[in-house]
Amino acid sequence: MRCPFCGNDDSQVKDSRPTEDHAAIRRRRLCTNCGARFTTFERVQLRELTVMKKNGQREAFDREKLLGSMRTSLRKRNVDPERIERVVNSIVRRLESSGESEIRAETIGEMVMEALHQLDQVAYVRFASVYRNFREVSDFGAFIDNEVRPDGDD
Repeated sequence: MRCPFCGNDDSQVKDSRPTEDHAAIRRRRLCTNCGARFTTFERVQLRELTVMKKNGQREAFDREKLLGSMRTSLRKRNVDPERIERVVNSIVRRLESSGESEIRAETIGEMVMEALHQLDQVAYVRFASVYRNFREVSDFGAFIDNEVRPDGDD
């Protein structure tokens, strides 16, 4: 494993343990060159996934990109980081077990919308504003009226 501090290709594993949800192995490493310590995660990957974007481009699925977009939506919200990890792991498992190696970006977006709707309403609206390309303030109001409070009791 390459050291993120000095770029050395050699490191020693000092400690390994499963994550809380047992979906990955957390490894504490020590760089043999500079002595820096860092953490890596090892996860099972059932299949290589390719994302088909709206414009026709294809790119390799990136779990960190999914996690980053969820963290951005949940910034400054009181949601436990472990809970976010579990949600991302769940989405990735669903994608990998779908039987498809090519996944439409819209499918991933809808899965994130569904997860955020359950996790945090503010993050749900934040994500939707980018995902659904809100252009005006009235777009927020319409979305909240139709999606967040469809029956008026939220």
